[in-house]
Amino acid sequence: MPARPPEPTRSTGLRDASGDAEPLALYWAFYWAVAEAQLVRWLPRRPARLLDVSGDTGRTAGQAAACGHRVIEVIEAAPEEGRADAEPPPGQDGHGGPDGDGARDGGAFTGARPGGSVRRVVADSGRLDFLADASVDAVVAENRALSRHLVTEASVAEIARVLRPGGRVLLSVDSLTLGMALLAEQNRWAHLSDVPAAEVLLVPWPDGSITRCFGIDQLRELLTEAGLDVEWIRPRTALSPSTVEHMLSRSPGALQGLVRTELAAPPGDDSLGVHLLASARRPAD
Repeated sequence: MPARPPEPTRSTGLRDASGDAEPLALYWAFYWAVAEAQLVRWLPRRPARLLDVSGDTGRTAGQAAACGHRVIEVIEAAPEEGRADAEPPPGQDGHGGPDGDGARDGGAFTGARPGGSVRRVVADSGRLDFLADASVDAVVAENRALSRHLVTEASVAEIARVLRPGGRVLLSVDSLTLGMALLAEQNRWAHLSDVPAAEVLLVPWPDGSITRCFGIDQLRELLTEAGLDVEWIRPRTALSPSTVEHMLSRSPGALQGLVRTELAAPPGDDSLGVHLLASARRPAD
């Protein structure tokens, strides 16, 4: 399993009982352990061709490759770099790489792990025009990737296009719970009062970036309108940060037991977590 990524540096909208910012180091260790276990449980059982648009510097791509899958990992291009897939390399027809994976940038496989491989493609993860229709078996859009694509409908439509019939997508997004916490943290009370009636909730972070937040019903509608069948939607974690911090501070060895408890929890409502996790499938033709 790949090394755990750095702890998040941006505010999560979560505070301790005194009102002071809480780093929640134990909770985030639990969070990433749960995320890794959820991905392993979701991945295809047999080797597959997988597209990773998570933008998390190789965490999910490396984990999938370690499970024996061939992964195309999209690396976002800097604005001045231009597009890496503008010209198919010699010997390719623009619809398949050397291994027939549908990627046409011709980049070498890197980050190879036993039983799998990672191929990195510099491209726009919101526009997958470097991939042919129905060219991948599965797509992973973890790390809140689709919340950073504010026109999420277009990104999900592209994911549906490149999935083969019967292929699946795993994705995570920021929840309404997180959005409301951020608005309250920034004293945006007028905006907060509009949340129940809002069809689209865009929330600024202190660093100037913007996130799009979803409730379960909104996320289900988004996926359904793209032609995908929703398998399930759940909070990333149902256990609260305060519960996890309390348990792990008293018993550090309880981490794996808490992870198993989280994995066994049934899908719940979106008021329980800052991020939502969803699995959907492209219907078979």
